[in-house]
Amino acid sequence: MTDRSNRREVRNPVLALPAVKRLDELTPETRAIVADILGDLVNDARARAQQSWLKNKGPMAAYWKAVGAYAHHFRRVVKSPPPVSREGSE
Repeated sequence: MTDRSNRREVRNPVLALPAVKRLDELTPETRAIVADILGDLVNDARARAQQSWLKNKGPMAAYWKAVGAYAHHFRRVVKSPPPVSREGSE
């Protein structure tokens, strides 16, 4: 078994999306608001996934589970400070 990478973009796959650069440009206050909204989305999606699973609606449970996972990844992006640019240091 190989060790999992500690690189930020490996741990959080949404970091590879171009839109994440725009999230990094938000003010700290705006980032906090967006993180709060995404946290609500995570909780709601996870609850809907559980409800769907209990009702034997597997495809909808999988859908809501994926929504919750992506919302969680984006929330982690906006909760953490933007990365320091390393241009020219490598």
